[in-house]
Amino acid sequence: MVDDRSTGMSEALRLTRRGQLTAALAALHRALGVPSTGLPGAARSWRPHTAGRPGPLQAAAPAGELRRLAHTEPAGTRSYELYVPTGYTGEPLPLVVMLHGGRQDAADCAAGTRMTELAEAHTFLVAYPEQSGRANSGRYWNWFSPADQQAGSGEPSILAGITRAVMADLAVDPGRVFVAGLSAGGAMAAVMGATHPELYAAAGIHSGLGYRAARDVGSAFTAMRTGGSPAPGGTVPLIVFHGDGDRIVAPVSAEKIVAARLEPVAVSVCDTTTVSGGGRSATRTVHRDADGVVLVESWTVHGGGHAWFGGSPAGSYTDPSGPDASSAMLRFFGIG
Repeated sequence: MVDDRSTGMSEALRLTRRGQLTAALAALHRALGVPSTGLPGAARSWRPHTAGRPGPLQAAAPAGELRRLAHTEPAGTRSYELYVPTGYTGEPLPLVVMLHGGRQDAADCAAGTRMTELAEAHTFLVAYPEQSGRANSGRYWNWFSPADQQAGSGEPSILAGITRAVMADLAVDPGRVFVAGLSAGGAMAAVMGATHPELYAAAGIHSGLGYRAARDVGSAFTAMRTGGSPAPGGTVPLIVFHGDGDRIVAPVSAEKIVAARLEPVAVSVCDTTTVSGGGRSATRTVHRDADGVVLVESWTVHGGGHAWFGGSPAGSYTDPSGPDASSAMLRFFGIG
């Protein structure tokens, strides 16, 4: 007996090889039993931005300055939003670079993660690069493309360029620059952490995939089901969030991200605790090297789907139930 999901996956791969990416994505959603406008685990919180209610830009912009900018590298141009908190006085501040998921944009990411209001509360800079529809029709970062998996080329060169542009224009503490993202943005955060350890002090990967877990669109679909076979993820510390009910990116992906990060380490020890509160429990595991230095902190959110945990319903693909991923990442980054 042929499994309907496997048949749907095969159809998605066939369409992908023919270059019909929109049809392939629709076939993938049908195979998973997911509406093409939403993701499992996020449906309670997801809603389109409609006229008549405040959009994410208004919802996520406190009293500081929100700048709409663009940066160009030989690989292309990307727009980004930069939030400068009212507490900025010209003294060096931390910088967090946030990478949105597919079908999202900068303002949506800001609203859903609440990172802008946290930047105002804790006085740090936050940048939201935005994927171009020309580079990817679904506005997914191309984390699965070999050209976009290395320093000095493709999207990593543009995102690193945006980071350096902010550092050139404003006072940024170079030892406190971080990158984080959701889903495809989380996968690209893994790429940036692995390829630019001189630039980012740590990376946050939420519902994403590991560095070089795929090599093209077809293997990306496979990696979403199996976690792929990530390459060692560099030397920067990682914080990883994943729901064990995620039906878009398999929960095993988080395990493989952790394993790849620990692979080059001679000795590591871990400490596991259960965290409750916010409507969902989670298992948090902290991996340290023999000297006690934290390498990876991994959160498995029980019953959680493919959504930013503790997020705001003002943005899409969020789950307001805890734990609060944004606050946990900032604590891991040493902010707040």
